[in-house]
Amino acid sequence: MLEIFALIVLMVVCAAAIWLLVTIGNVPGKIARAANHPQAEAISVLAWIGLLTAGIGWLVALVWAKMRPVYPAAELEQRVARLEQQLQTAEAES
Repeated sequence: MLEIFALIVLMVVCAAAIWLLVTIGNVPGKIARAANHPQAEAISVLAWIGLLTAGIGWLVALVWAKMRPVYPAAELEQRVARLEQQLQTAEAES
């Protein structure tokens, strides 16, 4: 009887540990998605890989989720278009 009780307790503890690991692994990805971060999927992947590699990557993913890119994607596209236009006008002049 005691062995069955110990087995049940061990299974409950293992299930709780797995639930805790999954919950912690999802934190950076959830933060990034809630903030509409442009690299939310990459942050989520880094968080999961980071949990497998002693947690360092998970911490990096957590910091990355809270940071915004220096230049938003739309602004970068506008800058590239302006530079291409300048390049075309410079080639046309020469």
